[in-house]
Amino acid sequence: MNAPFAGRFARRTRWLLAGLAVLSGCAAIDTTPPAIVHQPMTARPVPQSAAPANGAIFQASAVRPLFEDRRPRYVGDTLTINLVENTSAKKNTGANASRNTSSEVGIDSMTRLPLSGLAGLGLNASGDQSLEAKGGASADNTFRGTITVTVIDVYPNGNLLVSGEKQLAINQGREYIRFSGVVDPVTISGKNTVDSTSVADARIEYVGSGYIDEAQKMGWLQRFFLNFLPF
Repeated sequence: MNAPFAGRFARRTRWLLAGLAVLSGCAAIDTTPPAIVHQPMTARPVPQSAAPANGAIFQASAVRPLFEDRRPRYVGDTLTINLVENTSAKKNTGANASRNTSSEVGIDSMTRLPLSGLAGLGLNASGDQSLEAKGGASADNTFRGTITVTVIDVYPNGNLLVSGEKQLAINQGREYIRFSGVVDPVTISGKNTVDSTSVADARIEYVGSGYIDEAQKMGWLQRFFLNFLPF
């Protein structure tokens, strides 16, 4: 190997190692996983305009009826969701197919024709194909817990669009519990709670971040070989 070629090879090797180091450093950054729930995940109450003082105790701009419960009705109100999800699904499939073929060819006696030496030659061929395939899949999911969410929108029919997030920092990682959906105020209990099974368009997410979660993910180089190599 001549000196100029060795120099170019060394420089390209250094650039390649530097690029791999940058990629590995980017992969090690602890980032918040993207959410699938409705956005935003929280909302501030709409500020109420100050009404002119009329000398009375009753103020129409900030009234709450005397016998009205404290259920959420406005943007910024909070609601507790009881996560009581329990789903189970199973699927089994099977297929069987078979095919048998056979053929026989013979050459009778030939006279005054080219290739007469092939007379009496016979040819037999047979084939057998079969296919048997089975498949099955099953999934069981159980989710228990509570999360308090915020009303981020009120629909014209009175239904509430809620969304929220809970973060738990455990050692070197973080756990994210996110929830969003549409709640009918009629299903809200007197304790300001509602079961997740009564929420429409519910989106529940439980994800994590940190080096433990990163160890469970396939690296980009592994994905490259998995997608492009023929074996």
